[in-house]
Amino acid sequence: MITPPVAAKKPTERIHHNDVYIDDYEWLRDKDNPEVLAYLDAENDYTEARTSHLGILQELIFEEIKERTQETDLSVPVRRGQWWYYTRTVEGLEYGIHARAPITDPDDWTPPVLEATEGVPGEQVLLDDNVEAAGHDFYSLGSYDISTDGTLLLYAVDIEGDERYTVKIRVIETGENLADEIENTGGGAMIDPTGRFIFYTTVDDAWRPDTVWRHELGTAVADDVSVFHEPDERFWVGVGRSRSRKYLMIEAGSNVTSETRLLEAANPTGEFEVVWPRRDGVEYDVEHAVIDGEDRLLIVHNDDAVNFELVSVAASDPRGIKKMLLPHHDSIRLEGVDAFRDFVAVEYRRDGLTRVAVARRRESKDDRGGLTELTFDEELFSVGTSANPEWEQPRIRLGYTSFVTPSSVYDYVVATGELILLKRQPVLGKYDPTLFEQRREWATAEDGTRIPISLVYRKDLVAPGTPAPTLLYGYGSYEHSIDPGFGIARLSLLDRGMIFAIAHVRGGGELGRTWYEEGKKFHKRNSFTDFIACANHLIDNDYTAPDRLVAEGGSAGGLLMGAVANMAPRLFSGIVAEVPFVDPLTTILDPSLPLTVIEWDEWGDPLHNPEAYAYIKSYSPLENVHETSYPRILAVTSLNDTRVLYVEPAKWVAKLREVGADALLKTEMSAGHGGVSGRYSAWRERAFEYAWIIDAAGAHPSGEGRKSRLLREE
Repeated sequence: MITPPVAAKKPTERIHHNDVYIDDYEWLRDKDNPEVLAYLDAENDYTEARTSHLGILQELIFEEIKERTQETDLSVPVRRGQWWYYTRTVEGLEYGIHARAPITDPDDWTPPVLEATEGVPGEQVLLDDNVEAAGHDFYSLGSYDISTDGTLLLYAVDIEGDERYTVKIRVIETGENLADEIENTGGGAMIDPTGRFIFYTTVDDAWRPDTVWRHELGTAVADDVSVFHEPDERFWVGVGRSRSRKYLMIEAGSNVTSETRLLEAANPTGEFEVVWPRRDGVEYDVEHAVIDGEDRLLIVHNDDAVNFELVSVAASDPRGIKKMLLPHHDSIRLEGVDAFRDFVAVEYRRDGLTRVAVARRRESKDDRGGLTELTFDEELFSVGTSANPEWEQPRIRLGYTSFVTPSSVYDYVVATGELILLKRQPVLGKYDPTLFEQRREWATAEDGTRIPISLVYRKDLVAPGTPAPTLLYGYGSYEHSIDPGFGIARLSLLDRGMIFAIAHVRGGGELGRTWYEEGKKFHKRNSFTDFIACANHLIDNDYTAPDRLVAEGGSAGGLLMGAVANMAPRLFSGIVAEVPFVDPLTTILDPSLPLTVIEWDEWGDPLHNPEAYAYIKSYSPLENVHETSYPRILAVTSLNDTRVLYVEPAKWVAKLREVGADALLKTEMSAGHGGVSGRYSAWRERAFEYAWIIDAAGAHPSGEGRKSRLLREE
């Protein structure tokens, strides 16, 4: 028999609000301790040994992903100034290559059709991520920006996985980097429209982006100017510019409140001015537009409008008279607006699905204009605006996908209403979308609320009324929605007769802001009971059964997994928790830990509020582990994750083992919150998880009639 590692117990006492909790595994937090690293290595060895019987299946799934993927490919070019910008991938290379080619005509907005295997006339390679990643176990490209005149490239790289970026500036003509190099920055660096300055952010000791800096090219980084500092620990800061390039913007935001500052880009060393002073609970976004020759600010806000509304104010007097453009609607969640010279695009949610509508500029005062919603003929889909950098562009770039339609890129020509399909993600092999069924079910929660479930499966492999192996995914936090989308890797599950389902639980944003509010703070348990209701619905309606139902969630969705494991363990045959937030109370109690204070608006403040402390403790996965029949559990984490520290799943797995749970821990020793870098490495990681899921769900490993060479050889 293979014996699991046993973490030493070194009791640590945690006392808050007269409650004493003994944490035997807090010592695992010190990742510089050789004993901790040795323990994590031992857990990895144990996981490898316990899953060795899945090695052939894992390799088979990896090959399936690889065989279905067009490895040498090109993105659809995006026009910016006098160039078309795009990214190419090459078979055998882990990372992308960023390039551009010149436009042929100033009035040409139709992207050229480029062949991935052929040379592109006039192509300039701007950045080869494979070269930048050479010699590093991890690589991630953060900021990527081009100067207005097209001569400079700004890019930022992270080689640890801790989301700390080094900003570099390259002269495109020569390919040489300038001496200007800025280390330890946050995300979102950019070149200002004059091309003289770099704006970037840095973080505090709790990993919170708190300061915006201005760097003048050719000067020492030590001379950089702090443009804005945010002292409130609940707020993040970011810097950007309007599409018109008329304004620079600094945005400060917590989970429930925001504030924007503007500065005319022609005066980059000037003082930023507040648009609307922050008010607790009021969020807003600002977009510059020109209406009837006047500079206006389009503001999407939730002041006395829970699902947000759109107003227009004079840029010269943003706190003056507001003109209502799109009023609040109880069943429509307004999510954003994109302004261009000749039209405006609006993004929103209705009936749990994303929508896009476009309004063109009025031709005369009598022209009433109006919004035109783009329509699609699938029951479930996701659509949104994509890369649209140019103020003068006459068309808008869109991204579209569904469970059965691969990721698609469209251009919508505003003047004619024509929707042009530019590219659909290739799926090599014999992919036939007509074999698949996608549909929506509705579960009933404990309080009577109807919870949507999105499903996809192969009609020829899943028989109505016969329980099938099923993967149920959930998240349910931060108003983040899990929308229907295509996945090449997922085909390896569906081809094995599995159902893939998403439980759109409260705490997400699928059904509007109220849906989110009902799944946070003192309503957080709704997220867990909603997920359980979805599982029961699928079981009661013979989609699946407890011996073939696997649950999956990551990050805050990992908290969801830990909670349902404690609350309803017998509903599942397996649970996958990726970078799981399973020790929330310890984390949120310590303001010195990364991002803690920011989280109080989402979960409550257990440090100062005894009711919040008691409520979070009542569902904390770690603190509610108990004697029961847990399903098989796989926890996946990364040593350098700064959002959810590896110590949380490490402690959780050790605690689960105390009560006899079959729990595995897999730690990536050179990765961050997003897991391993490089597409082949990511495919292998997904293949490992899918092999485990297929095994836990009892699906047939060979898939739909597949006679794999690997399985035959075995």
